[in-house]
Amino acid sequence: MDYLFRYLGDVFSFDPNSPLLFTQFQFWVFFAIVFAGFSCIVSLPLRRQQLLRNTYLLFVSLLFYFKTSGLFVGLLLLVTCTDYVIARLLWHYREDAYWKRKVLLVLSVCIDLSILCYFKYSYFFADVVNQLFGTHLEVSNIASKAGNLLTHSQFWSVDRIILPVGISFYTFQVISYTADVYRGLIRPVRNILDFGFYVTFFPQLVAGPIVKASDFIPQLYRRYSLSRMQFGIAVFWILNGLIKKIVLSDYLAVNFIDRVFANPQFFSGFENLMALFLYSLQVYADFSGYTDIAIGLSQLMGFYLPANFNSPYKATNCSNFWKRWHISLSRWLQNYLYIPLGGNRNVTFGSFFWISVISFAILILSGSVWITMVVALVIFLVLWTAWRFPEKRRHIYANLNSFITMLLGGLWHGASCNFLVWGGLNGVGMIVYKWWRDISSFSRVLWTTIITFVLILCRQFIPEWIPLFNLLLFFSAFVCLSAWMRWAYQCTLARHYALDPTRSSFLHSSVPYLSRAWSIMVTFTFITFTRLFFRSGSNLDPAIANQTAWRIATQMVHSIGTQWNVNVWSVCHAYRSVFLLFLIGMIIHWLPTNIKRRYRICFAKLPLTVILLVVILSVFVVYQFVTAEMQPFIYFQF
Repeated sequence: MDYLFRYLGDVFSFDPNSPLLFTQFQFWVFFAIVFAGFSCIVSLPLRRQQLLRNTYLLFVSLLFYFKTSGLFVGLLLLVTCTDYVIARLLWHYREDAYWKRKVLLVLSVCIDLSILCYFKYSYFFADVVNQLFGTHLEVSNIASKAGNLLTHSQFWSVDRIILPVGISFYTFQVISYTADVYRGLIRPVRNILDFGFYVTFFPQLVAGPIVKASDFIPQLYRRYSLSRMQFGIAVFWILNGLIKKIVLSDYLAVNFIDRVFANPQFFSGFENLMALFLYSLQVYADFSGYTDIAIGLSQLMGFYLPANFNSPYKATNCSNFWKRWHISLSRWLQNYLYIPLGGNRNVTFGSFFWISVISFAILILSGSVWITMVVALVIFLVLWTAWRFPEKRRHIYANLNSFITMLLGGLWHGASCNFLVWGGLNGVGMIVYKWWRDISSFSRVLWTTIITFVLILCRQFIPEWIPLFNLLLFFSAFVCLSAWMRWAYQCTLARHYALDPTRSSFLHSSVPYLSRAWSIMVTFTFITFTRLFFRSGSNLDPAIANQTAWRIATQMVHSIGTQWNVNVWSVCHAYRSVFLLFLIGMIIHWLPTNIKRRYRICFAKLPLTVILLVVILSVFVVYQFVTAEMQPFIYFQF
């Protein structure tokens, strides 16, 4: 009994070296105890059962966050209380006093973003100031200094700022709530306990999805219900998420990806390239695995979270990818950033403000004359085109706002230039797709051929950038080949149409599947190459993130662009289990949606004894893939 009590004490106490993760046995002990208490509450015939249930889950969620982040739970409570009060005041002044409502909204956003910026971007801002003015500012933890001063001790370290887990997610969630109350889209929550539960609901608290108040708050006042089918689906999502995380994500990371990214210069170009493609699957399996578990846990307790992924590597273009990947963040950025910037109609002061600030920060941190000239030239061409061709302004404004949104979306992920580059590349990909979609097949052939020859010439005249030009040349030649093939097909189709309309119809009907597959391959390849900058900036101390991330990215580009003197077959044989698992994961990912829905429903309809046996078997299989050291979820760092 003493051992049991000590173990339960460990389950409900905070250990900074062992945060509570969905993949730990301790979490499932924690959830079993919580769910037992929850089941007792929802079975009581009380008039205020919903309030008791919500209050219980609020305190459970706060305990969960304490287990994950310790005293940072106080920060979560501060954000919850301030936005609750401000939203109530916004509703109070809804009929008049426009300026008061505006001030209150700005106050709420400033409080939330100030806290986020302090913990997440202090090192980034310090780097910009030091580069600009030649100073040597060092970041110091003001919160720890205040705590030490109040307690007359040196308990908290003041040398570095620790990022609270999930701060980006719950900050965006409360901002969306206050903004929707300001717009009159929802009524504010009257009970602070209910609002606190909405903000802190533990399955989605630390890594999303970002839940809109209009979708979740109405569920707070519904009676608990869980049908037999809903229970089966919930169990399926939990198992699916655990398999994605431990069998796919962790195994690929520990046995291949992490080794390559730790020392890219020690591996061949082929191994670096494969590490990028494997990382695309890893980050998807990791993040969507967390979301699947969160959806399953929530459904067991009678709450429904929105889907956050929709087979993103089936996307046929970059725009479509961002409608399938991290859907809750994409919608948040669209509703609360892209549209306020002017959307696809116009540009606002915010558009020019953000593009100026971000461009200035990039120029200062890069310190490169070439980058300065390229950025200045691009800005000049955009402004000149908008002034010279009024009929194209709307498209230019939409692309500019879209690009700014993707840049800030990249910055949301991390405070380093690598995340800005990653966001910028995705923005460029969306703009290029829109341009590509609107031009003729012959223009596609002409432009891709010109770009390919320009890159060949650049390799000859700028030898120090050969690795980068090799990478760009590979992708450009890849797209150029597809453009030539499509143009040749259309010419053949037009010629055959004059001779035999029936045959041309047959040709036309057989090509769309190949065209879609080719588009998916091009999009997946492009997204994978952007991951180079995403992964090289991840899991780093903010104090050294900029320098370390850029060094890793440079080494990988050099390796992929030059070091191909390796026996590919021997590498494939040495890592055959890793590559086989990657292939299986991609095949499952590319299965048609109706097939996935069908086997999900079939699982939910199984007898409970069979479901129990499947759970036991799945846990046994998952256990075989558990690594010596538990891998945290990738998006916990954001």
